[in-house]
Amino acid sequence: MKEVNIALLGFGTVGTGVYELLIKNSDLIKEKIGIKPIIKKILVKDLKKKREIEVDKNLLTTNVEEILKDPEISIVCELMGGIEPAKEYVLKALKEGKEVVTANKAILAQHGDEIWEEARKRKRFLGFEASVGGGIPIIKTLKEALIGNNIKSIIGIINGTTNYILTKMLENNLSFKDALKAAQAKGYAEADPTLDIKGIDSAHKISILASLAFGFYIPVSKVYIEGIDQIDLMDLKFAKDFGYVVKLLAFALKRKGKIEVRVHPTLIPENHVLTSVRLNYNALYITGDFVGDILLYGLGAGKEPTASAVVSDIIDAIEYSYFGKKPFIKYPLTKNNNFFNIRPIEEVEFKYYFRFSAIDKPGVLSKISGILGKNNISIASVVQIGRQKKKGSVPVVMLTHETKEKNVIKALQEIDKLDVVTAPTKKFRIL
Repeated sequence: MKEVNIALLGFGTVGTGVYELLIKNSDLIKEKIGIKPIIKKILVKDLKKKREIEVDKNLLTTNVEEILKDPEISIVCELMGGIEPAKEYVLKALKEGKEVVTANKAILAQHGDEIWEEARKRKRFLGFEASVGGGIPIIKTLKEALIGNNIKSIIGIINGTTNYILTKMLENNLSFKDALKAAQAKGYAEADPTLDIKGIDSAHKISILASLAFGFYIPVSKVYIEGIDQIDLMDLKFAKDFGYVVKLLAFALKRKGKIEVRVHPTLIPENHVLTSVRLNYNALYITGDFVGDILLYGLGAGKEPTASAVVSDIIDAIEYSYFGKKPFIKYPLTKNNNFFNIRPIEEVEFKYYFRFSAIDKPGVLSKISGILGKNNISIASVVQIGRQKKKGSVPVVMLTHETKEKNVIKALQEIDKLDVVTAPTKKFRIL
């Protein structure tokens, strides 16, 4: 019986998921491709740690060199997360002539130029399906199924934690703080949720997708990022009154010869397909010049979905290494990057939602609208809520026609200095 030896670097949630899948379905995989994948070694931090699943102690090691220098191990799966030592191990594995599979979005978003270049130079397979979207096959879709298309745009909900929080806030009338606690109680949010709620996790993922879609490496440093940590329940309710739902969206799109790569909360019309994506689910809305619009939907994280994506890459690595099949492994260009083609956020045009906190007295609205008009911002609709008390501020909500971001930045800086405005203006872009 033909077998292929695999090593896992890391044995946390994803690592145990891959182990369980291969133990359960390795014979099924053998029936389909003629080769049985066998896990020969697993890199762990602590050999004595009590684990949630039983595993042969002989498989475990704390010495990565036992894996990297073993000629019988041909596929290395990096499932550790973080930057170092994961990046070092991936590069070493490629240099040792091994095929590599990784679920690590951070190292590709921050060091993809070095990693993709090493894989290209060594003519090794580098699989990273699990780095974006969990079990959703977005990487393979872009690399293979849509290879004949000029990708116009990718718009995605690609972080389940933030989507869960926004869903619970609106549907259960919760504050951001309480919705975050609910997400942590469910295990959807980490004890330190910074990467999720600040939009950084989504930015890592859209960096990878944009690089694939447009053919050159776009590091996360080139992605505009806003998170959801400043969102108020009041704004979700006002948005709904106007016929919108707020989601944290990631964008990679090409317009008028320029590329936009950004992450920010966005008001989506209630009839848009992405508004139905609730709780911790992910979805990617892709437009190609020939395929048109397609939607990929599913669980974007978790042990089982991510393990499924990792094993998909393992199968591709086996076909590449053992059968001489040449899957599409053209990695994004990593030299002479066209960063000048990336449009800065200040030059992008949007429709906007504004919520001003203003003292309720005559002339306030005219002051605000005067500053907006001076900065070429045209008001589409406005709602002013009457005060509940004799003193205090009231919300004034406006929707605008399209204008450039730089106009909005300038106008809000001036508006927020008005003595009748009592808090910084809340601003959201509209899809």
